Amino acid sequence: MYTVFSTFDVPDEKSEEVISIYKNRSRSVDQAEGFIDFLLLQNDKRPGELTVQLIFDTKENYLNWVRSEDFKRIHNLEKKYPDQELAAVVPKVSQFKVVAK
Repeated sequence: MYTVFSTFDVPDEKSEEVISIYKNRSRSVDQAEGFIDFLLLQNDKRPGELTVQLIFDTKENYLNWVRSEDFKRIHNLEKKYPDQELAAVVPKVSQFKVVAK
């Protein structure tokens, strides 16, 4: 398995707005080959720190998703978000292969 974490900070008062966006996400990634799971995590002590976790069966299938037209379309929409403060957020991305379960 292969998991990717995208962690980003938003102002605490905007965290619920961002959570709502993710709750209503397109679910396009769910259809990607090798997709296993999606989670949105919120830091228990810092509500403005959010992490998207994607789990794929292989690194190759994750990379195929990142190179896909759906991925590009979704991430281009984020850049056009009306709230420019949120549109400017750049996540810290960490990628891991699962070595034990």
